[in-house]
Amino acid sequence: MSIPGAPWLDETEMDLWRTWLRVQTELPSALGRALHEDSQLSLQDFETLVRLSEAPEGRLRISALAEEMHWERSRLSHHLRRMAGRGLVEKIECAEDGRGSFVVLTDAGEQALQAAAPDHVRTVRRLFFDEMSTEERAAVQRFLGRVLERTP
Repeated sequence: MSIPGAPWLDETEMDLWRTWLRVQTELPSALGRALHEDSQLSLQDFETLVRLSEAPEGRLRISALAEEMHWERSRLSHHLRRMAGRGLVEKIECAEDGRGSFVVLTDAGEQALQAAAPDHVRTVRRLFFDEMSTEERAAVQRFLGRVLERTP
């Protein structure tokens, strides 16, 4: 396609961009399949459990968790409802100010995270980090950091 004056990508840029788009699709899919086979958790479940495990007292306001995960609050609320149904998290009202709710990591959620983490880390290493040199890691980190700085 050719439109006069359009800032098209050159062939090298287009190849890189299409590779990036493919990685963006295939890597999370492969990670999700492996995680589900190993633990019956989805990537979204795992991320939720990790973020809660890293929070003080294993709890966060739902709005803060949604912001950290870059999710719409309504999407997260639906997901948390499903996770609560499986006993991984629970929702409690905020006693301090009566506004909003907290989502809390349950003992079952902590156990599920602890059981899933080793295999998940092995999969991340195998699919992403294996065969990546220290220099490549640093370059990718710098590059992705700059991309994120420009992303609203």
